[in-house]
Amino acid sequence: MVRLPLSPEEIARGRRLGALLRRARGDRSILETALEAGMSPETLRKIETGRIATPAFPTIAALAQVLGISLDTLWDRATHEDPAEPGDADEVIATGRTRSRLTAL
Repeated sequence: MVRLPLSPEEIARGRRLGALLRRARGDRSILETALEAGMSPETLRKIETGRIATPAFPTIAALAQVLGISLDTLWDRATHEDPAEPGDADEVIATGRTRSRLTAL
């Protein structure tokens, strides 16, 4: 099966998703987070840096669970290019032992 090249929009969405996950991870180590989600630290690093722009659904679902983020929130934040609404910058999402502020990408 031939994989089609990603569109610029898909690449941008992958970068936004990666940045969102990195912020949500807060001060947790990449090793700890990856192992809790059942993946290698290198896979998580590639997702966070946008090198894997379209990670598999089970991978994102596992990360969302570990980080305490709803899949709806991840999808909404990763698919919107618009700047945050004024109240969005104050949204706080629990991330296990730490809390991180998330802003639109």
